[in-house]
Amino acid sequence: MRLVAVNAVEEYLDALSGVTEPEEKRRIIGERFVRNFEREARRLGDFDFLAQGTIYPDVIESAGAGRPGAHRIKTHHNVGGLPDDMQMELVEPLRFLFKDEVRAVGHKLGLPDEIVHRQPFPGPGLAVRVIGEVTWERLETLRAADAIFTGELQQAGLLRQHGREGTAQAFAVLLPVRSVGVMGDGRTYAHVIALRAVTTDDFMTADWARLPYELLARVSSRIVNEVPGVNRVVYDVSSKPPSTIEWE
Repeated sequence: MRLVAVNAVEEYLDALSGVTEPEEKRRIIGERFVRNFEREARRLGDFDFLAQGTIYPDVIESAGAGRPGAHRIKTHHNVGGLPDDMQMELVEPLRFLFKDEVRAVGHKLGLPDEIVHRQPFPGPGLAVRVIGEVTWERLETLRAADAIFTGELQQAGLLRQHGREGTAQAFAVLLPVRSVGVMGDGRTYAHVIALRAVTTDDFMTADWARLPYELLARVSSRIVNEVPGVNRVVYDVSSKPPSTIEWE
């Protein structure tokens, strides 16, 4: 397979500058996503189709076509976030399958476990895990905290990646608030990181993961001491419903 990677980070950051409302973020990202594909398609040759891994929960939460009267929970960039005038035709073979059904198909096709059971990552990327405005500095803070959290989970055997028991999805979230703290003898006024880990099969419902206190303590200590500008870590104990797995 010929893979063409495109670095469009600056384009997204420019488009998202000053934007804090989650639905507006998703709309901007969905449009930029398609425009980038159209531009690269023109550069590489003649392409008529855009294939997407859209699954049924995306359609349900976005109140997508075929679900009249449904309430929109959040616009997934690959469903309601796409522009009406896009030039390519959509191909979505998984559109009416739930996550557990998609994984069953993956097993039938003989795909390796590390692909079938890999950790989900949001279509809009880290923009929906940086609550509030998305900047390069805030993204770097989030990445550093997330690497510590998922790394500790993986080392403890609690990050499900190969069909084993463990957290179905786990990640860090950067909150749009600061809190007062103390480091050494000095006062700090710094960022807050929220940790989110859930157990689920179909991702339509989910329960918060009962992680060991010792692991949470170690993660919190490492984040506060190793990630500049963070002085507080909290753990999300909300299930879905009423909360969604992602924060935005």
